[in-house]
Amino acid sequence: MLSMEDLHNFRELLTNQLEELQRKAGGTVSDLLLLSVYSADPLDTSSMDVDRSFTLRIRDRESKLINKIKAALDRIEEGEFGECEMCGEDIGLARLRARPVTTYCIRCKTKLESQEKLVSGF
Repeated sequence: MLSMEDLHNFRELLTNQLEELQRKAGGTVSDLLLLSVYSADPLDTSSMDVDRSFTLRIRDRESKLINKIKAALDRIEEGEFGECEMCGEDIGLARLRARPVTTYCIRCKTKLESQEKLVSGF
């Protein structure tokens, strides 16, 4: 069970991460507009396409992280933060510090990853 101080610290950490990611997302449109300037040089156009694709992949990952952060903040408000959604046990402070958006304890996450490897054939 997490203390009120721990919950406050995680709320602050997650809120700061969320604000930073949202600031970055706001700059994406202007970044992409700068990258979309027409160039007659095929090499420049190709380079801009690669840059645009890279930027979009990063923003997609950040968008997924934003959703996970919002879900973690909701769990804090609902009093469910730090509980494994699979077994219901406490996740553990060290794991939460390493990955505050996690929803699984290390035992359940390891189990899930083992199952995924079996399904995918790795």
